[in-house]
Amino acid sequence: MIRQLIYSTIAALLFFGVAVAQDVSVRSDHPDRYVVVEGDTLWDISGRFLDKPWQWPAIWKANPQIENPHLIYPGDEISLVYVDGVPQLRLRRGGADTVRLSPSIRVGDRGSIYAVPFDRIKPYVRNMRVLTPAEFEGLPYIVANNEQRWNATYSDQTYGRGLDGQVGDEYVIARLTNIYDSFGDPAEIRRVLPKEHWKQVPNIWDRQDTIHNPVSPWNRRPKNPVGYELMEVSRVRVVQAGEISSLEIIADRTEVKPGDFILPATDQGYENTFFPKAMDTVPSGMHVLATSGRMSGVGQYQIVAISGGSNQGVEPGHVFSAFRKGDRVADRAGYRYGSFSKEAEVQLPDVYDGLVMVFRTFGDVSYAMVMGGSRVVKEFDVLKHPNQRM
Repeated sequence: MIRQLIYSTIAALLFFGVAVAQDVSVRSDHPDRYVVVEGDTLWDISGRFLDKPWQWPAIWKANPQIENPHLIYPGDEISLVYVDGVPQLRLRRGGADTVRLSPSIRVGDRGSIYAVPFDRIKPYVRNMRVLTPAEFEGLPYIVANNEQRWNATYSDQTYGRGLDGQVGDEYVIARLTNIYDSFGDPAEIRRVLPKEHWKQVPNIWDRQDTIHNPVSPWNRRPKNPVGYELMEVSRVRVVQAGEISSLEIIADRTEVKPGDFILPATDQGYENTFFPKAMDTVPSGMHVLATSGRMSGVGQYQIVAISGGSNQGVEPGHVFSAFRKGDRVADRAGYRYGSFSKEAEVQLPDVYDGLVMVFRTFGDVSYAMVMGGSRVVKEFDVLKHPNQRM
C-alpha cells in the first residue's frame, strides 16, 4: 500500500512538472544554439529563448534527472531542445557532457557569468540594510569628531556614545538614508525623513549606489515606521572604551559625521543562489518606493526599493511587472458642453513600464533590479504579476 502511494505521488509530480513545462512560452524567433560571450547574463540568455525568463524553473522541474547547476563561461554553447514535446535548456562546454542551464544568481568563479550583473547589486548587498524599529531604537551613535570637526576620514579619531564595546572591537558606521512609514487607510508604505535627520544626508541622493526620491522627503515625521534604511560609510576600531568611546577610523567610503550610527561589524549574509519566479498572488498595494541614482525613472539593471518584504511573503527571485497608474481625465468627447460631475471623468488603464526582480528582502521592504521593459520604471509604479503586461 505504501509502495503504491509512493509510486502514485512520484507519477503525479512528474505529470505536474511536464504540464508546467508545456505551458512555457518559447520565443518564435529563438536560436537553436547560442554561444555565450563576455558580458552576457543568464537573464539575457534566457530572454533569447523564452518570452518569459522567469519560467526557467518550470523547465528545470520538468527535468529532475539533470544534475545541479554548473557555472556558465564565455564560449559555452546553449541550446533549446524538446524531449517528448517538453522544452529543455541545455549547455555544452568544450565538448563536455551536456548539463542543465541554471538561472541562479551566484558569485561566479573567475571568468564565469552571472544571472544578473552582480556589480550593480553589490553595494545594496554589502553596504545597505533596513532595520526594524526595535533594532533601530537605542543604537549607539557618533557624538563628535576629533577637534569638533564636522567631517572625519581615514585614521582620524571620532567619538561614540552608548557603545558597549571593548578595546580592539570593530564596528560599522552607518548613515540614515530613509525611513519607511506605514500610514493611511488602507495602510500604505511611503518613504519619509524627519527634519531632525536632514543634516545626515547631504547629497546622498546623488550617489549611484543609494536610493533616490524625486519628491522631497522632509515633509513630516513618521507615524508608524516599519523600517529604517542605513548605508555603511566607514569602519572603526575602539581605542578607548567608556561612556564616550574613542574610535579610530580604519576604513572609509565617505566622511564620518556626528549623528551617524554605530552597528556591529558582522557579515549581513546574502543568499546568492535564488531563482526567478512569480508569486501566486501579488499582495495588494505593492509599489515602487524609490529609485537609484539621480533619475526619477530607471531602466535595465538599475535598482529600486519596493514595498513588500518577507512579512508579505516576498522572496529573492520574485519577479513583478511595474505599471504606471493611469491618469484620470475629463471625457470631453462624451461631455462636450462641460460637466463638473464625476461621470464626466474616466480612469485610463495602468501603463506597463517594465519587469523588476527582487534580490534582497527585509521585513516590509525589498530591493529589486529592473530586468527590462518598454519604459523606465518610476516611483509609485504599481507592482503586479509578471504575466500581466498590458
